[in-house]
Amino acid sequence: QVQLVESGGGLVQAGGSLRLSCVSSERLFNRYAVAWFRQAPGKEREFVAGITYNGETTHYADSVKGRFTISRDNANTVYLQMNRLNTGDAAVYVCAADYGLSIEADDYNYWGQGTQDTVTS
Repeated sequence: QVQLVESGGGLVQAGGSLRLSCVSSERLFNRYAVAWFRQAPGKEREFVAGITYNGETTHYADSVKGRFTISRDNANTVYLQMNRLNTGDAAVYVCAADYGLSIEADDYNYWGQGTQDTVTS
């Protein structure tokens, strides 16, 4: 069983930055692809960024490309660095893991509980 725990969410002003972490105690976590999704009130769940098991390939949604960076430490943590945040980025962010990288939420079996990001003007 792969368990994921997110942290790093909080309240920031527009133009600021946050770094989210997704941590797993799974011994073989470095064999799993990991993706970040987000969901804002009144909106559908949206793919944000994903990374392959070895960290050599990344995918980004067009809305965050150039502002967000996903990375991993080859052990038990995946990061999402979020820069130049705007009010459209406010959402609950969740990380998900499975054996292959996908932009489809239904392809992931393991999910965290989520962390809230609030962006104010």
